[in-house]
Amino acid sequence: MKNNYISNSHLRNNDKNSLKRPNWIKVKAPISEKYIDTRNLISKSNLNTVCESAACPNIGECWDKKHVTVMILGDICTRKCGFCNIKTGAPTNLDLLEPYRLARAISKLNLNHVVITSVDRDDLVDGGASQFENCIKELRRICKHTTIEVLTPDFQRKKGALDKVVLAGPDVFNHNLETVSRLYKKVRRGANYKHSLNILKNAKIINSSIFTKSGIMVGLGESIKEIEKLLDDLKYAKVDFVTIGQYLQPTKNHLSVDKYYTIEEFNILKNLAYKRNFLLVSSSPLTRSSYHADKDFMKLKSARQKLINI
Repeated sequence: MKNNYISNSHLRNNDKNSLKRPNWIKVKAPISEKYIDTRNLISKSNLNTVCESAACPNIGECWDKKHVTVMILGDICTRKCGFCNIKTGAPTNLDLLEPYRLARAISKLNLNHVVITSVDRDDLVDGGASQFENCIKELRRICKHTTIEVLTPDFQRKKGALDKVVLAGPDVFNHNLETVSRLYKKVRRGANYKHSLNILKNAKIINSSIFTKSGIMVGLGESIKEIEKLLDDLKYAKVDFVTIGQYLQPTKNHLSVDKYYTIEEFNILKNLAYKRNFLLVSSSPLTRSSYHADKDFMKLKSARQKLINI
C-alpha cells in the first residue's frame, strides 16, 4: 500500500451481508473472575453500561481491569440510529438517585478514571444535561481522586444544556461525530453533522482548559477524502483527541459493514490525523471511544505539557 492509498475493494463482496469478519478482529471471551466481580457490582448498583447495551467487543478486557463506561438516563433511547444496538422506545422516568449510586459504585471499583455516557433523551427539557451535571458533582464529592470523562449526546439544540455539562467540570468532554457528513442521515438519524461539530467547538470556548475528544467508525461506505475532511473539521473545532475504530454490525437488522479496514490502513488513518497536530490519536479495528480511556487521559496530559514546555 503506497502513497497513503486506502483500497475499498480488497474485502468487498457483491453481497455486503456476506462479508466475513477478518482474523485480525478478535476478542477474548469474558470469563475472568475480575470480569464477573465487575458485572456483579454493576448489577447490584442497578446501573446500566454502554459496554453491555451496545454489545462492545472489548467488554471482557475492560471489565477484567474494572474499567466500565456507565450509561446514565436509562437504557432506552429516543432515537434509532442505524449502527447502534441500544434499545429504542419510550424512556423510563428520570432516576434522581442514579448520580449517588454511580459514585458509590465507582468508589468501590476504585477507578482512577471513569467514563459517563447516556442514551439520547429528547423527551427531557434539557436532554438529560442536568443528570450529567449531578453525576459529575457526586463523583467529585465521593471519588475525589477519580478523573471524569463524559461522552454526551447532542442534546438536540436544547438551550443551556451544553453549558450545564461543561461548567460542571469534567476532565474530558467527548462527543462522537461517528461518521462523515454525507452518511449522517443514514447512520445518525435525527442528528446533524454541523451541530455536532459546534458542540465540540463550543465546549472548548466555554472551558478552554478542558480536553475535547471525538470518535468515528469506519467501514460504512466513507471515502478517504471524506475522512480527511472530517479530520480537518475536528481540528478546526479545536478537538484534542480523535478515536477511529472499525464498525461492526450488531445484528442483521443494523447497517451492514461496507468494508473491513486492515491494521495497516488504520495506521495510515492515524498518521493522517497526527499530521493535523491532534494531541492524541487512537486508531485500530477495536478502538472505541472509551477503550483505554484511563491510559489515554494520562497521555493527553503529557502531550499538553510537552506543548507548554516547547
